Amino acid sequence: MTQSAPNALRGIFYMMSAVTVFTVMSAFIKAADRVPAGEAMFFRSVWAMPILVIWLMTHEGFRAGIQTASVRNHAVRGIVGSCAMGLGFAGLKYLPLPEVTAIRFMTPIIMVVLAALMLGERFRLVRVAAVAMGFIGVLIIVLPSLSVGFGSAAALGAFLTLGSACLAALAQVWVKGMSGQESTTAIVFWFSVTSASLSLLTVPFGWVWPTVSEAALLIGAGVVGGLGQILLTSSYRYADAGVLAPFTYVSMLWSIVIGLIWFDEVPTWGTLIGACFVIGAGVIIVLRERQLGRDETARRKVKAKGLW
Repeated sequence: MTQSAPNALRGIFYMMSAVTVFTVMSAFIKAADRVPAGEAMFFRSVWAMPILVIWLMTHEGFRAGIQTASVRNHAVRGIVGSCAMGLGFAGLKYLPLPEVTAIRFMTPIIMVVLAALMLGERFRLVRVAAVAMGFIGVLIIVLPSLSVGFGSAAALGAFLTLGSACLAALAQVWVKGMSGQESTTAIVFWFSVTSASLSLLTVPFGWVWPTVSEAALLIGAGVVGGLGQILLTSSYRYADAGVLAPFTYVSMLWSIVIGLIWFDEVPTWGTLIGACFVIGAGVIIVLRERQLGRDETARRKVKAKGLW
């Protein structure tokens, strides 16, 4: 993908806006902590739909935007992604927002492992070192939660959030395998449909009637979540993933600010140090993948010229 500087800057702006919006969405879910995770997932999915539909109708057209080549692929991605969302929402009830955000940064690192196992991608030395660095960072973050006992609320929150990161990585690897067959808009739309449908299965486990303020928070989470999906999708239209990935870590800054102002949560030194390890590992992976992509492009150009 050839990028002009203005286009790359626009892509970066959209990405930073997307991660900011997603952090606000998480804060809305956390603030409505009396509402079960499955019910929160229902509101998040349903109220994102109108935003997505309007966007589809004004861009690709609704019918063209939701066409799919494989119902099975969308079903698997939807189920795995819905479980990731549900676990993530549940984790927000037990851990501070900055800690949840830091653990979620493991997703792209776990993706490297899963891509090697599922897609046959090479597990190079740099990737191994980055993965090890990321796991060390997570251990630094979660050890204080585990030290108070595996049955504690903090430990449960850590396990839920880490499980969410693992399943999110699996969902993204599955999406990567779908690339070239399915459009991004179709993947986003059918995921929302699937997650809204699956969330209804949690009704017997204790949904509550939300108060006016809780309903406003949940609806707001859905609306800004839908907006975040559009911003995220739009960012990749203007810049490569390798350019954009480092800017996803802006969410750590926002989670600290929102945690301090809204929830009176002060991040621990362990969370901050561990986050630096995880972020550093993610940046190493991104930079390495970008270099490998450039090398592969150069080899293809030489081969096309008959010089190789």
